[in-house]
Amino acid sequence: MILVRTMDERIWMMNRQGKVPIAASAQGHEAVQLGSLLAAQKDGDYFLFPYYRDLAIKMAVGLTPRQVMLSFMGKEGDPYSGARQFPLQGADLPRRVIQISNVVAAGLTQSVGYALGCKMLGDDTVTICYFGDGATSQGETHEAMNFAAIHQLPIVFICENNKYAISTPQNSQMVIGDVAARAEGYGFPGFVVDGLDFLACYEATREAIVYARRTGPTLVEMKCERFMPHTTDDDDRRYRDRDALDAARQRDPVVTFPADLVIRGIVSQEQVDGFRAEAVQQVNDATDFADAALPPDASTIYDNLYV
Repeated sequence: MILVRTMDERIWMMNRQGKVPIAASAQGHEAVQLGSLLAAQKDGDYFLFPYYRDLAIKMAVGLTPRQVMLSFMGKEGDPYSGARQFPLQGADLPRRVIQISNVVAAGLTQSVGYALGCKMLGDDTVTICYFGDGATSQGETHEAMNFAAIHQLPIVFICENNKYAISTPQNSQMVIGDVAARAEGYGFPGFVVDGLDFLACYEATREAIVYARRTGPTLVEMKCERFMPHTTDDDDRRYRDRDALDAARQRDPVVTFPADLVIRGIVSQEQVDGFRAEAVQQVNDATDFADAALPPDASTIYDNLYV
């Protein structure tokens, strides 16, 4: 969690230096992504369909800081698309991850198709699909959830609800207070979880995976915070209340979770400080490595497109 936050902050800094074209920050979403992923990893049989804000997931499944920075800086060696697409967009099949693009809600229908394939093959894999609250205003969400319910597919829908679809607040998107309430209309369970509580995210996903394999879909709404603007191209000072944002930062999981572990005696403050120092060292190395790397060879631009 500390490493992801350190990397995210550095990516933002590199954007301001003109070396990273665009980024969508995961700051405030780390507990959702890492808590739910830990549950999937402990289960073992899973496949992930993340979305463009899911840096923590991609790093936690094995993407190295160097690989992440190569992708964000558009350098040769980007493991997802060879620097042909937006950062970390494409496929990472060895790590059981597919994120084709940043088209909002497109991953829901794709993930349902994958879950259907698993069921037809008698595969025990549970598909986990991540998306933001803005995606729930798209037609693909209805199509995906309705289809998954009809066919009782082994899929967990995780809504990372940070309460803003770019600059549009949730109350301008829907009149209901909880996205999870929509699950009832599809005939499967919906749950609301504190997305700033790592352990709550873990427990909810663990239970949802068991249910998905035995019965069918679930919708888990994890209410979190987007501490940064929508992307590096956005200025959220035009539409967000700064006092409310400052109050939300008091529950930053990258601060509160390590502090709780120290109080419980699971780790020491010295260990936490060591984690932070190690994260800075890894991110410094990744930054220097990617900064010195070459851009992709322009002669390869048509590779993998035509036969």
